Amino acid sequence: MKVEKEITQKIKRDASISIVLYLLPIILMFAAFHLTGYKPWQGSNELPFKVPQFLEGIFKNLSSWGLPVIVLVIGVIEFIAGLYENKWTKNESLLDITCFVVPKIIVRPVVTYFSLQLLPQILPAGKDIFSWVPFWWAFVIIAVADDLTQYWYHRLHHQLPWLWRFHRTHHSANYMGMAMASRQNIIYTIFFSQTYLTAALTYVGLGYAALFVKVIKSFITTGAHSSIPWDKPFYQIKWLHPVAWVLERFISTPATHHAHHADSTDDGVGYYKGNFGNMFFLWDVIFGTGIITRKYPTSFGIKHYMEEEWYAQFLWPIIKSKKQGSELSADGPMVGDAVHETIVEPLNLETRVAS
Repeated sequence: MKVEKEITQKIKRDASISIVLYLLPIILMFAAFHLTGYKPWQGSNELPFKVPQFLEGIFKNLSSWGLPVIVLVIGVIEFIAGLYENKWTKNESLLDITCFVVPKIIVRPVVTYFSLQLLPQILPAGKDIFSWVPFWWAFVIIAVADDLTQYWYHRLHHQLPWLWRFHRTHHSANYMGMAMASRQNIIYTIFFSQTYLTAALTYVGLGYAALFVKVIKSFITTGAHSSIPWDKPFYQIKWLHPVAWVLERFISTPATHHAHHADSTDDGVGYYKGNFGNMFFLWDVIFGTGIITRKYPTSFGIKHYMEEEWYAQFLWPIIKSKKQGSELSADGPMVGDAVHETIVEPLNLETRVAS
């Protein structure tokens, strides 16, 4: 089909650009070393950058137990404020809670443990091999590599119909809130790159920078999914407009990411076929997959959502839904992220970011 060919060509072109983006911070780092004559891999009298101990302690605590606590507090605020309205049914709440708890107490600890057991066997000489990389360069390199990889992981789950059902759980709710940040099918979660990347970076000596990337990214992604529109003042207060222009093109905000969770694109605000960025919205700007409206959709979710059982949404295809005709049922239709009753329209992959 013509549409599939166009999508494939666009993916190939953007993948080529991504290779340059992955390499760019590394090239810039060595260019800076060349200009300054600094060769940290050969040893140096300069101490590597370290944040003050109290700040390091804060980040370590946030990474372990702090972030879940903050997310829970945000969730309580959203709930008390009535931002979930009457949409948080028993089925939806069980799904949200399961998706929040299981990855944190089972998936991530298990993956991290076995990764750190396996890495010495695969790369015995790799222990702390990159510990010489200065903190800020490591931070930039990891932030780009981690988030660009997740941009592609996310984007492909929308643009390739056979992958959509693994990501569908994230879009099925007809509400927005902090719970959406972790609402994912177990298979999607297991193959998510950040857990593996953090474990590997810790082994090769970049765990310190990886910790900071993880915490900052968690704040941004949680804030982008939250139903609290923290970015609205930047659009309403005139002297903040220049800040808003940079902010909305650089990181994901409620306005840009809520658009991705809308159940329609007809209103010119919703855009579930784009706005794929996790921490950085910059990728959507570069690849032309973003739309910026400074408005918030009025409805969310999937129009053909059949309120499949929470365990089927979490464990598909291990456990399938009993609802006939559902994408998650046995032999269910593979329809992608479009509505059943309509013909899939060509994806508008041209740059749609407002000036």
